[in-house]
Amino acid sequence: MDTTALQAAYDQLLDAAASPELGEAADGGWNADQLLAHLLSIDAGITAVALGVVAGSRPTFDNRVSLDRWNLARIVAEHADRAALIDSVRRTTEVLCDVGDRLTDAAAQVLVPSLLVSNEAVAVDQPLTLESLIGGLAADHVPRHTQQLLELRVAG
Repeated sequence: MDTTALQAAYDQLLDAAASPELGEAADGGWNADQLLAHLLSIDAGITAVALGVVAGSRPTFDNRVSLDRWNLARIVAEHADRAALIDSVRRTTEVLCDVGDRLTDAAAQVLVPSLLVSNEAVAVDQPLTLESLIGGLAADHVPRHTQQLLELRVAG
């Protein structure tokens, strides 16, 4: 697999996250730290799935843990500040990309039973290839959250 697009998407997201002008979401949604915690959880979960596939197990992927506000608060609390969160997301993304880049074509095509929830509704409840799980981050997930971060900029 080639994770160049995922790396580029994360570069843009982490640049947006480093902005000192980020405020709270007007709609009561996640703030920047919660978004970063969500991404850290997603990346770690998908990396675990990818390593499970390589190990020969039959992993599943369920993103609900990455949406749980208690879990997000726990992840945020484990970091001294936003810079530390950004560094953790960067490192976790590097691991995910390294694993993804090393997947064989056969491993990338393994179907992973997946449950993806978005905005409190089931978005996907079907097997996805491992390649689709990882590629979906670059094609949709990370750019959407980058836009959310940009919308958190406080008008000056």
